[in-house]
Amino acid sequence: MLYHGDDLHNTNLVMSDDIQFDSEPIVRLDDILEPYFSKYHRHRCFLGLLFHQGKRDMVQINVRADDLPTLLQAKPSKNNDPDSGKNRPEVKGHADEVKNYVLKRVKRDKPWILGTLTANVDPEKVQLYPLGRGLCFVVIPRGVKLDITDGQHRKRAVHDLIESSNGELIANNDFPITLVLEKDLNQCQTDFRDMAQTKSLQKSLLLSFGEFEGTIGITKNLIKSVPIFTGKTEKIQGSASAKKRLIFTSNYIAKLVSCAFTNDPNKDLLNLDFDSASQSLIDALNQFFYECKDTRKIYEISPEDLTVNEVADFIDNCLLGRSVGLEILGKLLYCAYNKDVEECHFDSEKVSKIADLDWSRSSYLWKDNVVLTDTKNPQKPYKITTGINAIRIATNQAKAALGWQ
Repeated sequence: MLYHGDDLHNTNLVMSDDIQFDSEPIVRLDDILEPYFSKYHRHRCFLGLLFHQGKRDMVQINVRADDLPTLLQAKPSKNNDPDSGKNRPEVKGHADEVKNYVLKRVKRDKPWILGTLTANVDPEKVQLYPLGRGLCFVVIPRGVKLDITDGQHRKRAVHDLIESSNGELIANNDFPITLVLEKDLNQCQTDFRDMAQTKSLQKSLLLSFGEFEGTIGITKNLIKSVPIFTGKTEKIQGSASAKKRLIFTSNYIAKLVSCAFTNDPNKDLLNLDFDSASQSLIDALNQFFYECKDTRKIYEISPEDLTVNEVADFIDNCLLGRSVGLEILGKLLYCAYNKDVEECHFDSEKVSKIADLDWSRSSYLWKDNVVLTDTKNPQKPYKITTGINAIRIATNQAKAALGWQ
């Protein structure tokens, strides 16, 4: 929490009834800090936590949202010259993604979080007053900027929000900064490189940890309630392993879900009635996978009884064992989706017609659109493509076969 002047007097502390306090009076921390705040009231003052890591001294401070834009500055590299800055060039659109994430959550009164930012400053430009037990009083003079080591896009997002008409939505929030007391440019660049050594998360894992609503929530319900997905879906890695007897990924199913309700694989579906949408799609898919001759066996068999060979054969011979097949299925189910009723509903007669299609990989419906001949590989004389145009052509071919065009 950021303390400015009298803010310390307004802090309410919640104490457990189990904690016992000595009856003798204890000196309040704000009484100790008040002389410092009075002396440095023209500067930016923070209560910090000192720590030592990697042969450097560091301090953790918390900063109000409206102070962040003026306190922090990014120094990205420019003109193909890495030595011209302390971090990478700004990635176009990434700050907007962060800003839109915060706005969406705030406007829906949902929790949100942005990770700790890291910055550095020449230790000679700030003043630290150790208070004992790792606590310290931090004085950052007006005009001194903290150079961002990690978090430039988060800072830009907060900056844009504060200066926009939505500024009041986040103005009362605080953002932690780990401040490295370091003035050497080369070391700052090394710090940025070291902090960037992280592996991006797979989409399936992001979906698995997503909130239980919209596309993510419906996807989770399908995995639990549609037997062809239950126990046969990879929920962490980006691709399913036949050796682990897994066929689908959460991301495959999420595309199906989005297409079934919007004909678009990338919608969040937060405007739908969650319970009604989940149940209607569960019913439609259970009907489809049971009636479809290409999926009934895999649908009915339990994960424990499923063999590696059965998984491999299904993925190889049925288009529905691929992401592209589920996306096409979703687009066809959209044609069966009754958008004119208050509750979500899929026409069961149309679902049956979709199930009657030939979903085998060798079907003429998918030839030369999503299934291409590969003469260079006699062991596997085809390849699957997931291009937008290929999916559109395949979907239209299936609609024509159904008489829906």
